[in-house]
Amino acid sequence: MRTSIRTAGAVVLAGLLAAACSGSRAASAPEAADLSGKIRLVSYTNCDDMLAGLRGAAEKNVTQWGFGEAVMFMARDAKAMDTMAEGKQAAVPEQAHSTTNVQEAGVDEPDLVKTDGKRVIVVDQGVLRVIDAATRKVTGTLRLVPKEESWFPADLLVSGDRALVLVQSGGIIPFGAMAKVRPGSNGPKYMLVDLSGPPKLLGTLSASGSHIDARQVGSTVRIVVRSQPEIEFPPPKPDASPQDMLAANREAVRTAPIEAWLPRFEVTSEGRSRTGQVGCDQVSHPEEFTGTSMLTVFTVDLAGTLDAVPPISVAADGDTVYGTGDSLYVTSNPRWWFRPMPIDDAPPTPVEEPSASDVAPQVEPSTSPAEEVTVTPEPQVTPEEGGASPAPTPVPEQVRPSATPSGAPEEITPAPTPTDPPEQTEVHRFDITGTGAPRYVSSGVVPGRLLNQYSLSEHAGHLRVATTSNAQVFGGPAEKSSSGVYVLNSDTLAQVGAVTGLGKGERIYSVRFIGDVGYVVTFRQVDPLYTLDLRDPAAPKVTGELKISGYSAYLHPASDGRLLGIGQEASAQGRVLGTQISLFDVADPANPRLLSRFHQRNSGSEAEWDPHAFLYWPQSGLAMLPLQNYNADWRDGSSALVLKVTDGAITRAGTIRHPGFKGRDDVPTPDPSIRRCVVIGDTVWTVSGLGVKVSDAATLADRGWIPFT
Repeated sequence: MRTSIRTAGAVVLAGLLAAACSGSRAASAPEAADLSGKIRLVSYTNCDDMLAGLRGAAEKNVTQWGFGEAVMFMARDAKAMDTMAEGKQAAVPEQAHSTTNVQEAGVDEPDLVKTDGKRVIVVDQGVLRVIDAATRKVTGTLRLVPKEESWFPADLLVSGDRALVLVQSGGIIPFGAMAKVRPGSNGPKYMLVDLSGPPKLLGTLSASGSHIDARQVGSTVRIVVRSQPEIEFPPPKPDASPQDMLAANREAVRTAPIEAWLPRFEVTSEGRSRTGQVGCDQVSHPEEFTGTSMLTVFTVDLAGTLDAVPPISVAADGDTVYGTGDSLYVTSNPRWWFRPMPIDDAPPTPVEEPSASDVAPQVEPSTSPAEEVTVTPEPQVTPEEGGASPAPTPVPEQVRPSATPSGAPEEITPAPTPTDPPEQTEVHRFDITGTGAPRYVSSGVVPGRLLNQYSLSEHAGHLRVATTSNAQVFGGPAEKSSSGVYVLNSDTLAQVGAVTGLGKGERIYSVRFIGDVGYVVTFRQVDPLYTLDLRDPAAPKVTGELKISGYSAYLHPASDGRLLGIGQEASAQGRVLGTQISLFDVADPANPRLLSRFHQRNSGSEAEWDPHAFLYWPQSGLAMLPLQNYNADWRDGSSALVLKVTDGAITRAGTIRHPGFKGRDDVPTPDPSIRRCVVIGDTVWTVSGLGVKVSDAATLADRGWIPFT
């Protein structure tokens, strides 16, 4: 869910929260479900009408524990999603430079580093820094939050000499003897900063709720915030039964005022503050909704002020945002009880030294835990036939190996659910052309659940949506799980066509749509890479399938007819073995082939769950990503792996290393992990919590170190 906690110490807690939120059994959703009907968004006629509708819906969905705040308050701060893709490679007259790896060209996404080729702008530990690319010196520093809140997750968006810093309230101190939760008393803050001289704070927009995501087109930013009703539930009596607690909470809902639901915000500028609430006339709702949350879309023009455009709200849940130049899509599943929030950083699958029988068939065991293996594999590896195969090591949903594994998370038993809700995802589309408030267009529904924003793609008047149905969140995939791609008319969001039955007994691990072709990776013990022909929206079809060991968690287009996959190698039993980067030949959609694979044992990369951390620079064929060795101590420093990608092979070009940090175990310290790689001219810039290293792009030799003091 971006804009998220992406630190090694945070991942274990994030995984526990995900387990707590998702322990209930997923209900079946028939793949032949009638999806021809639309889900209308309806505006309220007045506040009385709105209050009656919200009270009635919330009363049906409240539990004896309220709205799940005890579980969800930290999960909101662990939000993110996932995710990812080829950024539009821009250039300035002085020198070429990379940009944030985004899903759609021309639609920017928040990230912790931005560059225009002349300067590098970084937000870390509550501080914004501006670095001059020519002199390689910090030219401006601005502390945005107090030091005690410096671990709150933050990202940026930039337009010209204006930056918008998106700071989430709450967070987890990632290092030291124990990770500590720092809940925020307020919601997220969005800070407008002037970069024309020394960085200067121009104003702050504070919102009630939790940050979901944001998208920028031109200088206009759309921010999506999710809020829950502010209802004070009575403390349970010592001898109260669950039925008594539920009755008391329902009574609290029935008497709550309209102000409990209306999202609040505050704008501070030039020493003056203004508070406001979304008006009842600016709130819409689907025909069915839970009344337990509200989605609010704020519009900010970075060239103007923070509050020039009034916000709008929808009475719906939501966790995934996808944007194009003209449309903003927000997805929700209002019937999913305690549905888990997307999490960028997640706890590691336990990494054990594999036995000989665990090693994947086409990868020879390395002689050192950190040794890399470059492989030109056979085209296919098929699972064993005949007899029962060994039970796979469970790979939880939204779980990727982390920088500092701490063992398997304990499963938390969630609060009981009153019903077993169907798996389906509602999709709401808003028109965001122009700089004014978004305009609602239409809504639709598909079976199953999304993986992340890359499960959505708009092309040639249609929206493609990839989902998995019946997949258990923890404990491995359900035997009846399968995935599908649904094609919707982008104007009405009514279904046009569908292809289902992908990866039976598995779930989706990555999705990529490129023009009229779709790529879907599912995994349990092997990784089927499916290629889909989407030229006929009414009859999408699978044209090819490639089975290999391991899985790709992120897919990135390379040169024509080539696709890069970043994920984990795995044994025949499904046990993950370390980071792998694969090069696929997809020139013939009917015959996808694995050309080359680079595998490094006992390692993981942030790029697996946050592709903003991945950089592919086609001008030189270099691919870069942070890499963490599970057997190394984080105090010893961090590294970024640099690979050379040709038309037919992946080879290691070298490694860029950052220094470690010799701090005390009981004192929070900056994260020494390399987080991002940036290309400016003939140099590579790698960014960690300790500073920025500048390296020669051709030789990777050090050219300078810029410490964050």
